[in-house]
Amino acid sequence: MNTSPKPSVLFVCIHNAGRSQMAAAFLHHLSGGQIEVRSAGSAPADMVNPAAVAAMKEVGIDISAETPKILTTEAARESDVVITMGCGDTCPIFPGKRYEDWELEDPAGQGVDAVRPIRDDIHARIETLISELLPATK
Repeated sequence: MNTSPKPSVLFVCIHNAGRSQMAAAFLHHLSGGQIEVRSAGSAPADMVNPAAVAAMKEVGIDISAETPKILTTEAARESDVVITMGCGDTCPIFPGKRYEDWELEDPAGQGVDAVRPIRDDIHARIETLISELLPATK
C-alpha cells in the first residue's frame, strides 16, 4: 500500500488564461486525481482564453468555470514540480523542486484553429509527465 502523499504540480504562465489552464485540466483529467494540480500566472488575465476553452471542449474537458489565479510563493513552495510556460524570471525558485520550462506558443489573441496544435502539444507533454510521476505499478 502506497502511503506517500500525492505528487503535486504547479503550471505557471504569464496570464494563467491559456497554456497553464489547459495543462492543469489535462493533468487533473488524465491522472484521475492521483496528482495534485495547481496553476497560476505572474500577471493573471481577467478570464480564461475563450479559444482555449473551445479547444479543450473539443476533447471533452470543460475549463469554462476556471479563473486565472495569481502566482504565490506558497503555491510554488507546496509543489513538487513547477512547470513554467514563458513566465521568465518572475517564477520563484526553491531548492529541491523539479523545474521544467515548456516552450509553447502563447495562445493569447489566437483563434481555436491556432490553439489546437498548442493543446495537442500540451496533451503529449502531460502524458509523459504522468508516466514519470506515476510509474506503472503492474
